[in-house]
Amino acid sequence: EDVAVLRRLVNFFVLLSIKGGARLFYRFRLRWIGQVPESPWRGDYRIIAILNHTSLFEWLWAGTLPSHLLWRIASCGLIPAAEKTLRRPVVGRFFKLLASHVIAISRESDRTWEAVLDRLDSECMVLILPEGRMKRADGLDKHGKPMTVRGGIADILQAMSGGRMLLAYSGGLHHVQVPGQLLPKVFKTLRMTFESVDIQTYQQELGADGSPDKFKLRVIRDLERRRDLYCPVGREIPQAHSPRSPSGSRLHPGAPSDPAPRHGPSRSRPG
Repeated sequence: EDVAVLRRLVNFFVLLSIKGGARLFYRFRLRWIGQVPESPWRGDYRIIAILNHTSLFEWLWAGTLPSHLLWRIASCGLIPAAEKTLRRPVVGRFFKLLASHVIAISRESDRTWEAVLDRLDSECMVLILPEGRMKRADGLDKHGKPMTVRGGIADILQAMSGGRMLLAYSGGLHHVQVPGQLLPKVFKTLRMTFESVDIQTYQQELGADGSPDKFKLRVIRDLERRRDLYCPVGREIPQAHSPRSPSGSRLHPGAPSDPAPRHGPSRSRPG
């Protein structure tokens, strides 16, 4: 019990330090889209998903979050992280201090991913990078393939019984640190667009009560389209118009009701 409390306090101190440092050395340009809740940061967030993963310095986005949300991350946050990253002697130890539970995954649908799903409970809040790998300077992943969303976030959504999902569309951090670059650049502007989505309504709209494979494909397609529309990459971000979901979040124009499989029916890798 005492060890758990100490761990939470250490995590919270680390996150507050990151927030203070990020605000000291960077400027943030933030906006919300869709129907913004009256108190957007006070929602019962069960998932925070950052789209457009470009750098190991993604933790700088802690500078955008209020302290009460950082405390939730410190006390009941769950982060699935690549085994390769967590094995690094310095970076791995640092990432393990960012949340209550940081679980190493192999990026396959195996026992490591099952450990993440088994950890989900009514209290935890999942922080996930749904693409599962970083975008390089050429706009592709390290294997030269397009940056697609992987299916792990759909597994997590299916396991959730309620609450909200915070979608965070990153403007990218290549101007701060490109993968492989040792030290980050400071005094840059970081841009992020937020959207608050009701999980139950999202599940209903994309058919979570039907075929798991079809639901996974719909989530992948939907998040990829939202990412491509709403990431603030040097342009004006379109507002989400119709159709408006009953939850108050609005699906972007052209959101598929039953998209044709693009990635095939095989099991998707977790995010």
